[in-house]
Parts: sequence; structure tokens; C-alpha cells
Amino acid sequence: MATNDNPILIVGGGFGGLTAALALGKRGIPVQVFEGAPEFGAIGYGIQFGPNIFHVFDRLGISEEVMSVGDEPKSLLMLDALNGDQVVHIPTGDSFRARFKQPYLIVHRIDLHTVLLDACKKIDAIQLEPDAMVTGYSTEGDQVSVTTDDGRSFTGRALIGADGIRSATRAQLIDDGEPVLNGYFAHRTIVPMESLKVDVPRDKVFLWGGPGFHVVHYPLRHGTEFNIVAVLRSENKAERGDADAYRAELEEITQSATPEVKALIAMMDLEQRFMIGDRDPIRNWHQGRICLLGDAAHPTLQSLAQGACMAIEDGLHLANLIHAKGDDYDAAFTQFTSDRYLRTARVTLESRYIWEFYHGDGIEREVQYQIYKDRNEADAFECVSWLYDGFPFDEV
Repeated sequence: MATNDNPILIVGGGFGGLTAALALGKRGIPVQVFEGAPEFGAIGYGIQFGPNIFHVFDRLGISEEVMSVGDEPKSLLMLDALNGDQVVHIPTGDSFRARFKQPYLIVHRIDLHTVLLDACKKIDAIQLEPDAMVTGYSTEGDQVSVTTDDGRSFTGRALIGADGIRSATRAQLIDDGEPVLNGYFAHRTIVPMESLKVDVPRDKVFLWGGPGFHVVHYPLRHGTEFNIVAVLRSENKAERGDADAYRAELEEITQSATPEVKALIAMMDLEQRFMIGDRDPIRNWHQGRICLLGDAAHPTLQSLAQGACMAIEDGLHLANLIHAKGDDYDAAFTQFTSDRYLRTARVTLESRYIWEFYHGDGIEREVQYQIYKDRNEADAFECVSWLYDGFPFDEV
């Protein structure tokens, strides 16, 4: 694609940006995608996908490729990190597939990103611009221009900001300050499965919840790797610091945890941690020919494992509306935000509630755990049906 084809400009080459690019490119709509990193890529850790996301993958024609790089866990479990008692059990086998018509998948982020990127590279209408950190935009008539940090300028017919929770596009469009940080940080590690010496299941998604911390683990890459995430509440705001100090802090907050939790933490590389936060939901994230999607529009905590799912749903629905509305981008973007804000807001708000559930303490923790322990499989499926049944793309 030549740059004078008046493309739609997409800032951000993550899951949401590439999904929008792929869905638009498949319809022959020219797109230019800007990625600030030297190369298009993803952070190398695991990610979970509920069945709602396969409604998108099916429509994009990449479900087979996604399934080939992912794994279906036997179940999702939450355990009390202090005594090992089971609190939540959601089977994800045959009964789950029968109810939701699609699988639950765990996959390496790099592998999924590669599937999307490879699909984009096959379409002439998509131009990929690595090493292009967009710092701002301007509008004139029916054109939008973006400027990169090295002084380059690019012009197109509309702009989609898919540049994450600290979106430069959002900062200019909405100007509502920094994300809401919740005081928690995540340490992430992947180890070879053969080096795992802890006696924990290797075919399920586990979450150990405790006061001020939780630990998640599951297999990756067809059982050859093991993904571990340790999350803790901390006053230390540094994302890169002294690994020994980080370890001492984790060991202190998990001193009452089960031997399994302690052994998992002992295996982790703690040189880096990631701040965790979201934003309060809003009803509108567009103006004229500029629109946000994914974390730039509605970032969420990781509790429901739906941040990437919402961005990918956004990407397809926004592309569908752009195609349906022709050159009326304001109409497409207005309907997009109207269609999506309540679903994404519910994800954000329920994720906050579940986050507190993971980290409960005292009598409140006991009451919450008793409620969830009494739920059966049908109850578990009903609780997530609003989410996993998917978004009605075919109504566009």
C-alpha cells in the first residue's frame, strides 16, 4: 500500500490495533499501523482467553491458527492461599464447550501476536510502521495527521488510538490524567516445564488468593513451559529495582501461605514488576474522526482475564461499523462507543469486585469464600454467561 492511499491511521500494534487493521484490511480499506517499538511484538508471558473471543477469531478466519499455538486447560480453580482449600471450580472441558460453543484457551502472548501479525502481513491494504512512536495528532477538514517522536508526519482519513493504558492519543483527546493505580504490582516468570519441582497440576489454570497477594499459574506451549504470576500489594513504586528486596517483600506478605505458593515464588525471576491499574468507565471515547479502543478507551484489571479480549472485540466491531457507515466516521465512532461502553464498563467494574475477592481478609473473606464454595457448575456457568456468550457482531 502506498502512503498516499489516504489510509485509516492506527496508533498501536498490539492485539486491538492489529485486529482492527486485519478486519479493515480484509475489506480492502487501507490502513497504516504505527508501533513505537523497533519491531512489532508482544511481552513474552502467558495470557488467557475466554470463549467470547473466538467469535472474533472465527470471523477473521484465524481460529485454526490460534488453536494450534494454544492449549485448553481442564479447569479454572481458585484456592485459598493460606490453607489450600478450593474456593472456585469452573470446568472447561466438554460441559464448558457444550454450554458456550467455544473453548477456553491459554496461550503465549508472543504466539498469538505472531498469528495476528502474520495475517496482517499477507494483506496489501495494511502497511506496518515499526519504530514510529506517535506523540500527537492534528486535524484539518476531513484529514487527520499524526506526528512521531523523531519528527515524521503521516496523514490519513481517520485515527484509531489503540496505544494502551497510557495512551498519548487519549491524553490529547480526553485529557483525564493518569490511570488509577490500585497499589498492586505483578511479577511474571516463565520456566521450562521440566524444571518445575512444585507438586501442582500442570493442566489447569490455578489462582491462589490471599490477603494482599495472589499467585496464578498454568502451562504454555503444549506443556513445555510453565507461566507463573505473583501479585502483591506494595508501597514500593519502582518497577525495576533490587530483586533481593522484591523477594524479601514477597516472602513477608506470603509468610502464612501454603508450601506450594512459597515454592512457586522461589522459582520466579523478580528483577522487574509491573504496576496494575485501570480507569473509571466513561460513556464516550471519540471525537469526530478520532476514536480510541482497547486499553486506551477502557482499561481493566486482570481479574476476568478480559483486557485483551475486549480490545480484540473492539477491533472487529469498529471495523464492521467503519465499513457499514462508509466515509461517515463520526457516525461509525458514535455507534461504536454506544454499542461498547456498557459491556466494557461491566468488565472494568466486575474486575474490581473480583480483585477485592481475591485479596479479602478477616470475616469478609470467610463469608465470600463460603458463598462461592456453595456454587455448582451450572451456577459458575451462569455467572459468566453475560461475558462468555459473546458480543452480537452479526447485528451490525
